[in-house]
Amino acid sequence: MSGDSAPINLTNHFLIAMPGLEDAVFSKSVVYVCEHSSRGALGLVINKPAQIDMTALFEKVDLPLQRADLCASPVFQGGPVQTERGFVLHEPIVLRSEAHPETLYASTLSIPGGLEMTTSKDVLEAMSSGAGPKKVLVSLGYSAWGEGQLETELGENSWLTVGADHAVIFDTPVAQRYDRALALLGLQAWMISSQAGHA
Repeated sequence: MSGDSAPINLTNHFLIAMPGLEDAVFSKSVVYVCEHSSRGALGLVINKPAQIDMTALFEKVDLPLQRADLCASPVFQGGPVQTERGFVLHEPIVLRSEAHPETLYASTLSIPGGLEMTTSKDVLEAMSSGAGPKKVLVSLGYSAWGEGQLETELGENSWLTVGADHAVIFDTPVAQRYDRALALLGLQAWMISSQAGHA
């Protein structure tokens, strides 16, 4: 690869695992890329539920969950790094009122063209009181790639990439997210199967 080629930036994109990617964590996964730079990439798997739902997670952190819309929602396995930490992917908080100044969270990454990812407990506290962002995905752990690692995996055809559609994250049933992400590329799973069928 020549040194003068423009670096790719997959921030606010989906990584869709190719069939040949048989890693236990990433097989058939869809990863939302929160940050991608020359130093590496960080993302959250959005289609692999953990063994815990939101109600149980809030009990673990000693907070009541007063959001009926979230009680039965799954918590996701965001990736293999820091699996004991929570990461909250949510819509940007645009309207801050004097009545709710607490919606400015202590530790939030604004994702260009996309969402926000908050790692501080104050977002959970807001959600527990019935406030907080309307559309959320909570994961334990995250996925990370070191410098040049994701580019190498892309070169090995481990991943397909497509601009993220936030409806896939927040409005699509978990079991359909992989197929829905592929559909953004005009593909279906059988088209990229490693064992293509013969008629």
